[in-house]
Amino acid sequence: MWISKKSTIKSGVLIENNVMIFGPSIIGEKSYLGSRVIIGYPCRRKLKKAIESKNIKLLDELSDGARIGRNVVMRPLTVVYEGVVIGNNVETGHHVLIRENTVIGSNTIVGTGTIIDGRVRIGSNVRIESGVYIPPLTVIEDEVFLGPRAVITNDKYPISKRLVGVTIRKGAVIGANATLIAGIEIGEYAVVGAGSVVTKDVPPNTVVVGVPAKPITSREEYERKKKAYEEGRLEV
Repeated sequence: MWISKKSTIKSGVLIENNVMIFGPSIIGEKSYLGSRVIIGYPCRRKLKKAIESKNIKLLDELSDGARIGRNVVMRPLTVVYEGVVIGNNVETGHHVLIRENTVIGSNTIVGTGTIIDGRVRIGSNVRIESGVYIPPLTVIEDEVFLGPRAVITNDKYPISKRLVGVTIRKGAVIGANATLIAGIEIGEYAVVGAGSVVTKDVPPNTVVVGVPAKPITSREEYERKKKAYEEGRLEV
């Protein structure tokens, strides 16, 4: 276990074995850090400096730390880099990676095996299912749902020198295994069907499916069918 002398651990925090907390990290009240959780891990440039100097203590000295809110649950093997800010009541699954300079709002869930690859903005009340990939420059607004194994991209011509982020507006739903191509915007309360590849902007309140994804109906109709499904009524 390594807990930096520069860190601040608020009251009621539960810390399991083999946790590492680097730099001036702040852990909010009544949070939980599972076994082998790492908080405030230094970025690549600082890691290389520590390796070159053969001084592992530099990891702590160089880290800018991370800020973790109240009542946060970080399950075992979650890794949070420096510069990350996480709101209250956030939960992570196992084996979650959150790279540097990411901001996550309150009441958000980040599923097992998800990779948030740095410089990402995620709102509040977002639900990210297992195995999602979120690259730098992505913006995800409040109340968004990302299904299992959804993939967001930020490079239209890999490997290019120009990265452009995807924006997912409030209340949108992204189905399992969907792929969002760099630079697009998913409008408020839009729905992307499972397995779709989205190459163009999706208007608000629109449901798209397919490869490439195309509009098929409205969010209003989607909600009507969802209610019928939940109630066990047959669809015509």
